[in-house]
Amino acid sequence: MRPLSVEWRAGCETWSVDFSPDGAWFAWSMGHGIVWVVAWPLDSEDSQHEETDRGDKSFSCGEPVWGLAFGPRPPKSTADSSAKKTIKGNKSTLLLATGLESGVIKIWNVLTGDAVFDLHGHEGVVRNLVFPQNGTLTLISSSRDKTLRIWDLTHKGKKVQVLSGHKDWVSSCCVSSDCSMIASVGRFDRMVCLWSLRSYTFIRNLSGGAQRTLYLLSSCDFSPDGAVLATAAFSGSSWWIDLWDPYTAEKLSSLDSHDLCSPSLNDKTLRSFSPNGLHLAIVTDDRPLRIWEPGKKGMVMQAKTDRRSNGLCCNYHPEGGVVATGTRDGHVRFWHAPQTIPSLSHLCRSILRHSVSTHQMEPLPLPKRILQYLTYRNIPHLKTCCSDNEEWEN
Repeated sequence: MRPLSVEWRAGCETWSVDFSPDGAWFAWSMGHGIVWVVAWPLDSEDSQHEETDRGDKSFSCGEPVWGLAFGPRPPKSTADSSAKKTIKGNKSTLLLATGLESGVIKIWNVLTGDAVFDLHGHEGVVRNLVFPQNGTLTLISSSRDKTLRIWDLTHKGKKVQVLSGHKDWVSSCCVSSDCSMIASVGRFDRMVCLWSLRSYTFIRNLSGGAQRTLYLLSSCDFSPDGAVLATAAFSGSSWWIDLWDPYTAEKLSSLDSHDLCSPSLNDKTLRSFSPNGLHLAIVTDDRPLRIWEPGKKGMVMQAKTDRRSNGLCCNYHPEGGVVATGTRDGHVRFWHAPQTIPSLSHLCRSILRHSVSTHQMEPLPLPKRILQYLTYRNIPHLKTCCSDNEEWEN
């Protein structure tokens, strides 16, 4: 997709990748202000019977693209009619939001290739974008200007809520599956903040995730049921993942890995929950991808050591089975992710925790072992070198 002469030069980084909510499209920022969108799977052929153009599409944003997201994200429950009021059954609408270096957010209609409108307000790099999973045209953005913004796209972004509280760059943000909470991590202020998406107010700051005095936070992600929040951090040549209960601010578990990585670059560790909530995808400098099952020592699968992997982002396909990773040289790799059939107990826990908070769980007259399982308090803390497991190819 690019001439070899621009690889490994500043400006060609793939800072963000995303699949469309139905898994039919894939987009990535391929550097130099270009976003490329392709039909998924990659070997799918154009159908003459399809109403939409399935050809590759490119969008020129005019400046580096640091974040992107397809939207809106449809709710899991088909009974939720709030999703229908925004799209109104229009099959020719698929939106893509792109966050730019200047702070501008551009909204595109993917299927027509048109720029819909711009959102102005951020005064720094827009690092992360996310649509909540309720089908509404709401967009949450995080920026290096120390703020998060909640945009109402039905009013072309003229109605916006600003969340202030971070003392430095906001590296990442995510939304719980019930759309009640926003989580954000500050890169240098080391704050893990929770916000109410309903009242647009600050809830709490999660602390105690690291015992080190000097470290940087890179990313965060809610589990599919919203009961666990994962945060990623690094310090020098070490990285770790902390798992939190967002309702009680309790640290449930952690994966701590020492002295595995090359000297620190701009982004050390990023992660993404699998759609079934069983695995976490982890991207670091020394390996293009690791897949971790919380509570297990070692990796479920991991790529071969590559000191030039320089991973910057990763994202699961909405149906699982594939992970896309973006790198500093502007490339995208697709990996076969482990396909694990969830146990009946895990399925029951996921369905229950999607609508029941920890505070509502604790008073129930349940055996201690079952309560620990339902509240994810049965996951051990781990320290692992992750080096004795099977290595795999993309």
